Amino acid sequence: MLLASAAALPALLGTAGCRSSDVFTGPDPLAGPPRLAPDVITLQAVIAAEHTMIQLYQAAIGGDRAAARTRGLEPLLAEHQQHLTRLRARLIVPAGASPSSGGSASPSPGAAGSVPRGVTIARLRAAERTSAADLVRRLGTVEPALAQLFASIAACDATHVAALGG
Repeated sequence: MLLASAAALPALLGTAGCRSSDVFTGPDPLAGPPRLAPDVITLQAVIAAEHTMIQLYQAAIGGDRAAARTRGLEPLLAEHQQHLTRLRARLIVPAGASPSSGGSASPSPGAAGSVPRGVTIARLRAAERTSAADLVRRLGTVEPALAQLFASIAACDATHVAALGG
């Protein structure tokens, strides 16, 4: 009887002209892959921004490790690499999820791949300020655990501004 019921369901839906969402509550399993949740889109944008921040620090350090140590850039770069690791650990994208067209996914402070060579300390300070402000702006739009992580990273970015002489 159970086997007959399972076999009859697609025929019933097909002959009635119904979608599975007309019969079942929740997401339509026949509608295709799910859209990404807003928190996932936001997290992807923050990850892209953190990646850009790392690129800025790497460009500022360049090949002169001794000068970077003198200016204190290597520990700040290491902290951003830790932030990126923590952010990526929180990212779970469902298999087959379709990309979202949400406007929240634009990374700041700049798009990856557009980092100039020879980044100045002033540029790093500005990027840190922008990053901290962006993270604070996002706090009210994400789940509490993610907001806590964003707040922690924003506070760290703000201390980087001070460490860079701002």
